[in-house]
Amino acid sequence: MELVFSKWVFAFSLCCWLIFCVALSVEGLHGDSKVRGVNLGGWLVIEGWIKPSLFDGIPNGDMLDGTQVQFKSVTLQKYVCAENGGGMDISVNRDAASSWETLTLWRVSESEFQFRTTQGQFLTCYGNGCSVSATATSASSTETFQIERNNNGRIHIKIKSGTYLQATIGNQLTADYPGTPGWDDNAATFEMSIIANNLHGDYQLANGYGHNKAKQVLEGHRNSFINVGDFEFLYRHGINTVRIPVGWWIAFDPDPPAPFIGGTLEALDNAFSWAQAYNIKCIIDLHAAPGSQNGMEHSASRDGTVGWPTSDYISQTLHVIDFLASRYARHPALLGIELLNEPSAAAVSLDTIVSYYKQGYEVVRKRSPSAYVIICQRIGNADPLELYQADIGSHNIVVDLHYYNLFDTFFVNMSVLDNIQFIYQSREAQLQALNGANGPLVFIGEWVNEWNVTSGSQSDYQAFGRAQLEVYDAASFGWAYWTLKNDRQHWDFEWNIRNGYLQLSNSQKKKNFNSLIWLLLASVWFHLCQIL
Repeated sequence: MELVFSKWVFAFSLCCWLIFCVALSVEGLHGDSKVRGVNLGGWLVIEGWIKPSLFDGIPNGDMLDGTQVQFKSVTLQKYVCAENGGGMDISVNRDAASSWETLTLWRVSESEFQFRTTQGQFLTCYGNGCSVSATATSASSTETFQIERNNNGRIHIKIKSGTYLQATIGNQLTADYPGTPGWDDNAATFEMSIIANNLHGDYQLANGYGHNKAKQVLEGHRNSFINVGDFEFLYRHGINTVRIPVGWWIAFDPDPPAPFIGGTLEALDNAFSWAQAYNIKCIIDLHAAPGSQNGMEHSASRDGTVGWPTSDYISQTLHVIDFLASRYARHPALLGIELLNEPSAAAVSLDTIVSYYKQGYEVVRKRSPSAYVIICQRIGNADPLELYQADIGSHNIVVDLHYYNLFDTFFVNMSVLDNIQFIYQSREAQLQALNGANGPLVFIGEWVNEWNVTSGSQSDYQAFGRAQLEVYDAASFGWAYWTLKNDRQHWDFEWNIRNGYLQLSNSQKKKNFNSLIWLLLASVWFHLCQIL
């Protein structure tokens, strides 16, 4: 009797263990229990730093949408200023430049621009003889100015009628310069300083080239940057999932609103076909939402502002999610849909993002009962636990965290050892806490084998990569490397693998071993049931 009881205790314990193992697995994956993924970044959503050459042919390429400029009168030696950041007449009266003297470009053509102040108003001039003010809340022809440049940083600015602006002795900016100015020290000549030219996304590329040329550039890029051979490479190296960033304009393909260029939907269809052929799953990641959720180039922001948290834009975003879910819900390669990438904690409130995530979950569930719904942590000062406490949905919910030892002064002076210890101590502790929380699965949706260490050797990088793989393998949903391809070598997954900087073999063996143990224990359980 005692022997039979012991067998039942052992069988019950084994059953609990098997249930626990199954609970940590990801439904729909073949072979592996969790996601081992790579991001196809810089493909269907442009990020200029990934492939800078895409922007090489744009005329006046240093004056793209979102570029910040300052103008200084060569006669007065004073800066053009939008007093109080906008809402008043423009003056030319400042000895030094800061925010009020900084204007953001909206590009109309190669030589025509609109100027936006820090408070969001546009410079405007109704015609010849007017004083320029920063009072327009939207931009049209009276807010459009033409810039002429020479090779020495000097410019002329004129209005639609052809009249040049000048800085008056009364420190005003007026449209009444007589005739055509030369490049000497005259009232219509200014020095232009480019303070920031950081945005190189889909908006800048398309609006910079113009529709026809942008279409040619993007078609060539989409057809060559990622192809079926890349999926074969990923399959051979044990990758079972790709996270594919897309922009909101994909829902309007083949003719999305200007300046965006159609063609991303066909490319995404191709990716799903290639993935299916190689037994790889796809996560569709809404990387760029209408209005921009974080003001960065990867969210297709025009000028760095965050306009997304409004009812109209959120409604449009839900339409995009519904479009994607309805198109791919029945596709065998779909693993999940990420409702939004990296919303800004500074600009998107917790209440707003939680409300959107709950609505997005319901939209996906109407199309698919089982596809994973992935919700991304807000970037900035936000705790991932805030999403665990939000009760977004009941089934197959995943929280996406992005782990970089970069982009924060905290990491600037870290040594090789410091970086590795941070992974094992801080990152591992957070993952353990989240894995143990009663809530969504955990996904390290972006990480990279790069840091702020400037003199790291190959063995240093190997140790850093090994630490990340060991720790992130513990995430209950898995991980995805950023990115598959990149002009910056250490960000490039293929380069890391081919050159031995990132070594997946040990981790893969561990997963294969775990799968084998699971099968053996399942077999033992079956035989015990037969005996008992």
